[in-house]
Amino acid sequence: METFLTNAVPTSKGKIFLNTVFWGFILWLFGYILGFVFFAIAPKELIGWYILPFGVAFTLFVLIKRVSRSEFGCYFGLGLIWTIMAIVLDYFLLIKMLNATNYYKIDVYIYYILTFILPLLVGWYKFKKNN
Repeated sequence: METFLTNAVPTSKGKIFLNTVFWGFILWLFGYILGFVFFAIAPKELIGWYILPFGVAFTLFVLIKRVSRSEFGCYFGLGLIWTIMAIVLDYFLLIKMLNATNYYKIDVYIYYILTFILPLLVGWYKFKKNN
């Protein structure tokens, strides 16, 4: 578990994949837990908007401080895997398990888009800065 939390570039494809899945799940879990927190204090129709800035900030932190890839294209894969994970986990653990009706609104679509685009933007920034 300690290797997942370091800034080091994973050396094998298996470690890169595990690192990707680990951080994708942690980011999703962060938003999931925030959803329960805000459910107690915010109007239901605004919960996603309350979560969004915290989620973006945490995602940027993870991308800048904890994720490092050797090629820019890897950030595309990272964003794709994180987005698929978010959609699947949302579907099974929010829609199906919690019976969350009317879940898919504009804030959720923005969340999915940002989940894909933020890794690309940070990857582009990192590679531009290093070259």
